[in-house]
Parts: sequence; C-alpha cells; structure tokens
Amino acid sequence: MDQNFDLLVLGFGKAGKTIAMKRSAAGDKVALIERSPQMYGGTCINIGCIPTKKLLFETSQGKSFPAAVTARDQLIGKLNATNLKMAQDKGVTVIDGTARFSGDHEVTVTAGEDTLVLSAPKIIINTGSTPVWPEWPGIDNPKIYDSTSIQHISPTPKHLAIIGGGPIGLEFATLFSGQGTKVTILDHGATPLKNFDQDIAELATADLVERGVEFRTNAQVTGFSGDLTVHLEEDSIEVDAALIAVGRRPATADLNLANAGIKTGQRGEVLVDEHLRSNIEGIFAVGDVTGGPQFTYVSYDDHRIVLDQLAGKGTRSTRGRLIPTTTFLEPPLATIGLGERAAHEAGHNITIKKAEIAKMPIVPRPKIINQTRGMAKFIINKDNDQILGASLYCADSQELINMVALAMRHGITASELGSGIYTHPASSEIFNQLLE
Repeated sequence: MDQNFDLLVLGFGKAGKTIAMKRSAAGDKVALIERSPQMYGGTCINIGCIPTKKLLFETSQGKSFPAAVTARDQLIGKLNATNLKMAQDKGVTVIDGTARFSGDHEVTVTAGEDTLVLSAPKIIINTGSTPVWPEWPGIDNPKIYDSTSIQHISPTPKHLAIIGGGPIGLEFATLFSGQGTKVTILDHGATPLKNFDQDIAELATADLVERGVEFRTNAQVTGFSGDLTVHLEEDSIEVDAALIAVGRRPATADLNLANAGIKTGQRGEVLVDEHLRSNIEGIFAVGDVTGGPQFTYVSYDDHRIVLDQLAGKGTRSTRGRLIPTTTFLEPPLATIGLGERAAHEAGHNITIKKAEIAKMPIVPRPKIINQTRGMAKFIINKDNDQILGASLYCADSQELINMVALAMRHGITASELGSGIYTHPASSEIFNQLLE
C-alpha cells in the first residue's frame, strides 16, 4: 500500500466520513482509519443515537427487551455495512487499526502485529468521545454497565440504578421503565432535570415518576460492593444492575497527540479555533473530540466548516451556531436558545407563551396518537417579537424544534411562525395555538 495520502481521517464518525467521501470523490487520495469494524459509521449509528432510539421505539410498541435488542442489532448491522460500502464506493481507503501520531503529519497504524506508517499534509481528528468511568471502589462489578454495554444487558433488570441525571441517563430511564424495570436515578444535582426550565422539568419529572422512575437528588456515590450494593454518602441501595451515565470525554488518550505537538485542554479535547483548526497547520478536529456539544448533527456541520477550509472560501465557522437539542423521553423534550431564567439574566424584555398540550383545543394530533402529556413554551422578545428560545415537551418535538431553529436563524418573528398555514391534524399547529 502506498503510504502517502492527500488526507487522513482518524475515526469513522459523521464529520470525518463525510469529509473523506467528498474529498475522495473530488479526486483526493484519502485514507480513513477506524479502530473497530463494529464502529463503521461512527458512534451515533453503532452505539449511540440510532440503536438507543430503536430500543425506545420497539419498547413503545410493546416488544420485550430481548426482542427490541434483536431489532436493534438487525438495523445496526445493515447501517454499519452500508457505511463501509458508501466510503469504499467513493474511493476511500478504509484501514482497520489503531492510529497514533508519530510526527506532526505522520500516523502509525497498528492492527495486531501489522504496522503501517501513513502521512498526509491534511489530517482530520475524528475519534469521538468515550464514557466517563469514575474510579469508585467496586466499579469493576460485571453488573455495572456503560451506555454501550447496557444495550445488550441480559436478563432485563428488575431494579436498575442510573448514576447521572443527564440526557443519557434520562433516556435509559425511559427505556427501562417502559420495560417494567424499577429505575432509580442517582443525581448529584439538587433537582431533577436541572438544565431545563422549572415548569417543564416538573412536568417531565412527574411523568417519569408515573412510569416508575425514582429520583434521588444530591446523591453522592462512594462505591459498590457485594452482588450489587450502591453505596451513597448517607445510605445504600440494592439493585440488579447499574448504569454509569456521568458524561463522556473526548477520546484522545491513545492518539499520542504530543508527538505531533497538538495542544489539548483539561479534558483531553483537541483545542481548535472557530474554523476547527488545531495549532498545527493542516490538522483539524471535528465532532465530540473538540469538547463541544456532543451531537452528530453538530459534527455534520463541522464537516462543512472543514470542507470550506480544504476547498472553499474558508469563511464558515462555529461562531454563532444555534443548536437545538432533544432528550428522548416519552414524549421527547426538545429545546433551543434561551430558557426563561437565562433570558431574564441576559436583560431581555420578554413575554412567555406556553400551554399544556392536553389543553390545546386546536391541536388534535396528540389526542389522536394518545400522547397528550407535556407542554410547549416560547420565550419571546417583547420589543421585536423575535423568538429567544423554546422548550417543547410534546409529541414530534424533535421535528418541531427544527422549525423553531430555522425561524430563529432567519429572523422570522413569533407572530409570523404562528400565522403559518400548517396541515391538519399536525403537531405544528402548536405554532398557531400559541404564537398567532
């Protein structure tokens, strides 16, 4: 194999694979290095967003957890193979192995006893993130899982402790409570769902409690023992299994970045500027590895910025990006922009338009699909009618929030969004109900 390339991409995630395919199609000689064939396509496709949402969907349809896992595995197997084929069809050289920098534009790839030394003037670091694994006594208990391994847990636990009350923990709480598991969330924060507006958080918390989820706040885990006892500062609980969901950190520990002189931050993130350039000319970092928002759609936008550097005008940047989020509860909880408190603290003169979904007379779709839980809430600048933020805890919110994002990006006012003509029955009639 020729070991000199125009572009090396380390990791098969969203931004990297898209850059690799587009640059290869444009005539560059591109190599994409992936440590595990099980990760062709990246985290989202293989162990993140898509498999977990498939498990949630199958559970919502009444499937047992083993049946949901089977459906998950069938889907992921197809997507994994499709991603490899797409890259190869575009002429990308896909190399299985572990990549480490051996110089500023040189990477050594090892796979068993085989070693390759590859070089390129342009390198994309796209290695993603990995679950944080605290150094608690007893954490090596085989009944303690991370967000990847728990997707194949067997048997389905009767009582699951989830350590961490962020989006990952909340989604798995939704999943396993839907399977009839008693779920206890151990959250170090003072209140559940603390990153959401209080009214929204209280509604979502009540719904989760009704599903069989228990919240224990101000919980400080100190370790594990026995078959599986979770020890806290104040007391302990006995469970069948535990999920560690206390965050993810950039996956850079094995890259030998110092050999290339690449600067990193306190959590191991590659330090980049607004154009995703590292401190070394020609080396970029994209996706979770930069320490920014850990969403595959943000990674996709990262690919646009880097492509613009490689073959465009070089003007695209991360500056001012408006990023929607969705936490997949039932119903999903989507947000964008400022919450109520943040808007007040920023000094905005605001008006709040909100209502519970069940009390919206002109929005019948939630009633049709038996998903009337939740609330829609908009934070609006009273002076100019611009939308400053929104929290949508309702059916189809993962779609609706993108319409709100588009309106905010293009300066469409709340009244204009509210005066739209929307199909019926549709969840988008929420805009008519609240904003017209």
